[in-house]
Amino acid sequence: MSVYLDFEEPIQILEEQLAEHIKLQEEKGVDTSKIIKEIEKKIKETRKEIYSNLTPWQRVQVSRHPDRPYTLAYIKHISDNTFLELHGDRTVKDDKAMVGGFGFIDGQSVMFIGQQKGINTKMRQYRNFGMPNPEGYRKALRLMKMAEKFNKPVICLIDTPGAFPGLEAEERGQGEAIARNLFEMAQLTVPIIAIIIGEGASGGALGIAIGDKVLMLENTWYSVISPESCSSILWRSWDFKEQAAAALKLTSTDMLENKLVDGVIKEPCGGAHAYPNETFEIVKKEILKHLPKLMEMDKEKLVNKRIDKFCNMGVVVEG
Repeated sequence: MSVYLDFEEPIQILEEQLAEHIKLQEEKGVDTSKIIKEIEKKIKETRKEIYSNLTPWQRVQVSRHPDRPYTLAYIKHISDNTFLELHGDRTVKDDKAMVGGFGFIDGQSVMFIGQQKGINTKMRQYRNFGMPNPEGYRKALRLMKMAEKFNKPVICLIDTPGAFPGLEAEERGQGEAIARNLFEMAQLTVPIIAIIIGEGASGGALGIAIGDKVLMLENTWYSVISPESCSSILWRSWDFKEQAAAALKLTSTDMLENKLVDGVIKEPCGGAHAYPNETFEIVKKEILKHLPKLMEMDKEKLVNKRIDKFCNMGVVVEG
């Protein structure tokens, strides 16, 4: 059964009407084909109208849609089922919130790394709701170093509400693990493409997002803090999350405008949750567009260009 967000109510009403007319035609033999076509056209128009005028908070809602595909779904389709998952950080344990391993994209072997949220309640608990512990970031770094050893590019898929904030995570060095990843990724001698496919919250996202190309899907967000947390700090209440979302400039268009990401990947009208297969193909094409150029670059030039890009962020020169 489809899940609808509050602003998708007009679409829900039309799709329920469509289902009723299809059922009437199949069970009663009544010819409702003309009405069905009219409703389908109306659904398309309504979806386009709604999704072309989303507010920042609505985009945050879309990024969290329960039907939105997660990292393993992307990897499965992009790699044509060639994915070989690798486990463990060789120190503490295997963090289920961080997944990674080798796979092929059109014959090119790559290392996939990303956060996995889980597709139902039981799996979300198993995956810790996509919030990695320090061992998750250390596993990611181990896999990146392995990719570097075998001269394979790294594809990072980011979708996390943040790194796990528990006491045990801090005791095991959460901050150090993320900081180490930033330091090591900046100097990795193989291409890195990072794509925000859902939520990109704080250091939890940044810990695997230092890339030669950092891209965002259209209906995603990337920020130092979530709108709810920002609202609770500034207003002592979650009631101002919509204002916070607008003020944080966290949407893909805002991030591109501020030169904090390299590009926005347009989603099918209606979002990735409505058209997952089309989204997989769009993301795959985007990866293949950038990967050959990055693979051809001199390693030293690749690293220097990556470092320069991040060093220039937030720099203001006054005349």
